[in-house]
Amino acid sequence: MITPTSRAIVLAALGAPASLLFATMIAPSLWLVGAVWAFVVAVLCIADAMLASAPKRGGAVFSAPNMTGIGAGAINATLGLDFRGPAPRRAEVMLDPSDIVRPQHLVTRLTSHGREARGVTTLAPLRRGEARFANVHARWRGPLGLAWRQSTLALDARIAVTPDLGGVQRHAERLFSRTLMHGIKPLRDRGEGSEFDALAEFQSGMDRRLVEWKQSARHIRLLAKEVRAERNHQLAFAIDTGRAMCEPIAGTPRVDWAINAALLLAYVGLKIGDRASFFSFDSKPRIQTGLVSGVRSFPHLLAHTASLDYAAEETNYTWGIATLAESLKQRSMVIVFTDFTDAVSAELMVETIARLTRRHLVVFVTFPDNELEAFRDHAPVTGDDVSRSVIAQRLLQDRDIVIARLKRLGVHIVSAPVEELGPALVRAYDLLRRKERV
Repeated sequence: MITPTSRAIVLAALGAPASLLFATMIAPSLWLVGAVWAFVVAVLCIADAMLASAPKRGGAVFSAPNMTGIGAGAINATLGLDFRGPAPRRAEVMLDPSDIVRPQHLVTRLTSHGREARGVTTLAPLRRGEARFANVHARWRGPLGLAWRQSTLALDARIAVTPDLGGVQRHAERLFSRTLMHGIKPLRDRGEGSEFDALAEFQSGMDRRLVEWKQSARHIRLLAKEVRAERNHQLAFAIDTGRAMCEPIAGTPRVDWAINAALLLAYVGLKIGDRASFFSFDSKPRIQTGLVSGVRSFPHLLAHTASLDYAAEETNYTWGIATLAESLKQRSMVIVFTDFTDAVSAELMVETIARLTRRHLVVFVTFPDNELEAFRDHAPVTGDDVSRSVIAQRLLQDRDIVIARLKRLGVHIVSAPVEELGPALVRAYDLLRRKERV
């Protein structure tokens, strides 16, 4: 597409007063001078656009980090065009609009160097997700500066915006510090379990059944086995991304709180030798990562959290949980993050989880409903206040009934304020692991 520049418009407009001047002062027939002048300017614009260099096929350039966090601040991205001939003196580009990242400036001006034109823009992450830029819109001037050539070039660039890892890192550093404030280790590994760890000199208070008599006779001192909890467990995180989980708590959607807690536990599990995988579902199964092991695999899980998008559909528990159960080949700890409002909507969820508990250990993570509790505890003044309080109390009772049914099925329930959800989940995992429930 060709459009005139401001310079061309001003030159074409100068023909009108010139035509009026010639027609009034010299001869009326000279009014055609203005029309001829405008026609000449138009021809020059077309010639200028034709003389301008054209970008190479696939000549759009985009360079930025593949992954960034919401709390990491803005990032710099390099935009550019590669031309077939000498690059124009002035070129501008604009990315496709995105609701996940926002550029500091809508239009980025490029600086020419030989056959290349480059510019730097700043992108600010707005929310968790995967920002996709399918095209870049570019325009550049011809050598005379009279015409803009506009073109849309294919780009196909992506930036994964992950959750804020500041809280996850702080909790992880505390968990894996040598001691806490009072000298208590938060994750007890040795001393409980059934897996052999090492031989140590017998101390008062140790289990006498762990004394190794043959080794004691050989070393002429009393030795005992040190045991630890078994490792190489499978942690499967099932995250509901349906409509109910997109409702905010403390200004943040429930699904984001769930992802932060899941990342903290995944880091802990990978650190001590277990394996982890992520699975998301709403009206149908969505993202499913394979089992990974080792702390070096944590960025792989982190990158997939950007693909856990917010959904407006109701959650299909039967399809989602059944798909997850089919992919698990051995007994695992399945951590389910979901939310419900009443016993009727949770009926299918309870039936599906009941089938899952026959083979796996299920940890159910629920969120406190602060809004219903506020309606229930609010002192009634009018009749509407009484109605809201009664309905809220009934919904909370239905919620307690569902949780009680899950407990009878052997499901471990984790419920805590959203700010402490991650540490509470780690404590539950540590307890179940030391009891060798998996």
